Amino acid sequence: MSDEPQPPTPEVRHRMRATGRRDTAAELPIRRILHARGYRYRVDFSPISALRSRPDIVFTRRKLAVYIDGCFWHGCPTHATWPKRNSSFWKEKIEANRERDLRATALLERSGWIVIRIWEHEDPVEAANQIASRLAELATD
Repeated sequence: MSDEPQPPTPEVRHRMRATGRRDTAAELPIRRILHARGYRYRVDFSPISALRSRPDIVFTRRKLAVYIDGCFWHGCPTHATWPKRNSSFWKEKIEANRERDLRATALLERSGWIVIRIWEHEDPVEAANQIASRLAELATD
């Protein structure tokens, strides 16, 4: 059984299951820009077996993992909102997501990976530039 909080109602459970894990509206523009620039990557791929979450974009040769975090689900310090309904559940859920994010980043870094985390509200071109810049640095190492 997971340590994560369980949805309080069947409706919430259904809504959470319907939320896509990959190909999100925030993720696709960044991937399109990177692909158009000639970068090739893995999508929704776990680079190490001990990792529970999967980065959104993985550059296996450069050992670079990119997460594109949703403002609501990951508690963006700028845009996160706390729902009034079932507030204790959502606070516990979002805090559990944040803790899982920290554990995933630490595990990847201990395994020699570089991790970039991008918020869904960030400009896709700037996000792609950040990723490309890091890839260029890793190519010279």
